[in-house]
Amino acid sequence: MNGPWHREADGTLVLQLHVQPGAKRTGWAGLYGDAIKVRLAAPPVDGQANEALLRFLADTFGVPVRQVALRAGAGSRQKRVAVTGATIDIQSVMAEITNLTHGLS
Repeated sequence: MNGPWHREADGTLVLQLHVQPGAKRTGWAGLYGDAIKVRLAAPPVDGQANEALLRFLADTFGVPVRQVALRAGAGSRQKRVAVTGATIDIQSVMAEITNLTHGLS
């Protein structure tokens, strides 16, 4: 299943993300246009936020960090990230994000 913020092909999940570095805590923050919003506690200094994002996604999808790659947006809030071999179904993550979004209404 593909959507505006994700697509799956050949065992790789590609996510469109909007990242907010320097947040109080790291976690999903709902949908943001055609992207999933992620808050990161790490500051946007010397790649710290990018590293924190890759660790967060690896933990979320049950894969080693080496299976998560930043494909675009290293210096931007808009990022495209690929996760290979995810053990957690994207629908589970989507349900969590949807609950967050509905809770904000």
